Amino acid sequence: MTVREVLRDRGAATYLGGILVSGFGDSAMLLVAGVWVKTLTGSSSLAAAVTCCVWLPTLLGPLLGTVADRVRRRRLLIGVDAALALLLPVLLAVRSGRDVWLLLLVLTAVGAGSVLCDAAEAALVVTAVPARLRGDFNGLRMTVNEAMKLLAPLAGAGLFLRWGGGAVALLDAATFVLAALAFTALPLREEPPAPATGGWREQTAQGVRALRGDPLLLRLVGAGAVAMLLSGISSAAVYALADTGLHRPPAFVGVLYAVQGAGSIVAGILAGAVMRRVPERAFAAGGLLLFTAGAAVRAVPSLPVVLAGTLAVGVGLPWVIVAAFTAVQQRTEPALVGRVAAAAGTVVFAPTAVAAALGAVLVALVDYRLQLVAVGAGGAAAAWFLLLRRPSAPPEPAPAAGDAARTAAAPGRTG
Repeated sequence: MTVREVLRDRGAATYLGGILVSGFGDSAMLLVAGVWVKTLTGSSSLAAAVTCCVWLPTLLGPLLGTVADRVRRRRLLIGVDAALALLLPVLLAVRSGRDVWLLLLVLTAVGAGSVLCDAAEAALVVTAVPARLRGDFNGLRMTVNEAMKLLAPLAGAGLFLRWGGGAVALLDAATFVLAALAFTALPLREEPPAPATGGWREQTAQGVRALRGDPLLLRLVGAGAVAMLLSGISSAAVYALADTGLHRPPAFVGVLYAVQGAGSIVAGILAGAVMRRVPERAFAAGGLLLFTAGAAVRAVPSLPVVLAGTLAVGVGLPWVIVAAFTAVQQRTEPALVGRVAAAAGTVVFAPTAVAAALGAVLVALVDYRLQLVAVGAGGAAAAWFLLLRRPSAPPEPAPAAGDAARTAAAPGRTG
């Protein structure tokens, strides 16, 4: 039950391959899109709108999760990846500032596709990955995503400088094609979804009720939301930290993000092993404390201390997110996983935009060191609340129909 075992499992390894290639293209495109808009228009506000467009569909998470639960998840992933691969080359038509609306529209579609795919992927993990490997798998997924955030922007920037934004759009389209092929090769036979009960509104509400009805799951997802809120506030102070605290140029922020990314890669590799040894709440609370303590010590104007704190941020923050979404997969009825995962995603990631705005205001009004210390205090309070009382657990979700057949269809799978 190790990382090596996950990589030996044919279904898990194929699945990670699809995530790796699509994550590479998306990371490259997201960086380049803001630079592209700024280059064409000279507007920093329009460049910032790129991030807004990508994250905006998160607010529709519960509804998009319902879509993921109404169809075969693998077919949905293949279809969405293929559709986005066909859509992205449209950006070759973006030539001037007048065409930026097209870029923003396509990025909104990519954001919606990402939310839909995340919901379908969370549900498909329940089918494709044995339960005992899901903690390791989710940790490795986090490692893959963070590694792509370190490598892909360099490739995207190089392509943009040499051939322009259209080349990066084609790269992203190609990675969606490769992801679709990887999901096509998954060694599983997926059962059709259960018959729908009620209309779309009722089906969407079922996912929200399932999340609210599990006290432990709700608390873990709430911890993820607090972590993302505090992360946004902490990140807003990073330029003041580099300038006022360390007397370094703005470009030094890239070094801090690289150290944080390295910590996240380590966190993903260790996540499964740690989760098997401590309760879910303790794992999430430990990650929350490690992340926020790391943020707080960055108030000390010392390079070694700041680097150590940044590494702690990189390790601790992913653990909170991995704990929340692994719990969704383990504690939710299989027919509802897409809806519950999407609802959890909305709760966890929607505060990101609010946090960025709040952090920017705080940087203008107070010393950045107070901001970082406040993050540390907020994290300690949230971790205490998470550990305060043992929530009652709902009944274990029943295995999805056809689990035995699916396991037989994947001879490389253990467990």
